[in-house]
Amino acid sequence: MAHLMSALFYRDPKAAIDWLQKAFGFELTLLLEDGEGKLAHSQLSYGDSGVMVGTEWSENHKSPASVGGKNTQTVHIQLDSDLDGHCERARAAGAEIIAEPETQFYGDRTYRCRDPEGHIWTISQTVEAVSIADQEAATGLVYKVGA
Repeated sequence: MAHLMSALFYRDPKAAIDWLQKAFGFELTLLLEDGEGKLAHSQLSYGDSGVMVGTEWSENHKSPASVGGKNTQTVHIQLDSDLDGHCERARAAGAEIIAEPETQFYGDRTYRCRDPEGHIWTISQTVEAVSIADQEAATGLVYKVGA
């Protein structure tokens, strides 16, 4: 079975792993250390998805904390329930909430946060079914499915 897994780089990946478990509920499934006890590779699961967490290992693999807070991607978590509770859990763990929970035109309730090293996370929960026609009417956007 094919699947996609993102990899995130941190200055302190072990602290990031602990934080991701506390803030978001990830589960550590694999941790590899070198002979000095430094993290070589890790994988965390969230439902049937996952993320790899690693250290900065080259000039092209950096934490946002090392490049002025810049992000070239964000990570998205799609919840089945309790988005507001998830947001409060993340806030209590020290996440910077950069967009409070709000229901979007497409029917998802969404919030955005920044983790301690600056990675941006978007968390959503579908709360209502909204037709494409209603989404287009609300935004002026035109859907091109399969374009």
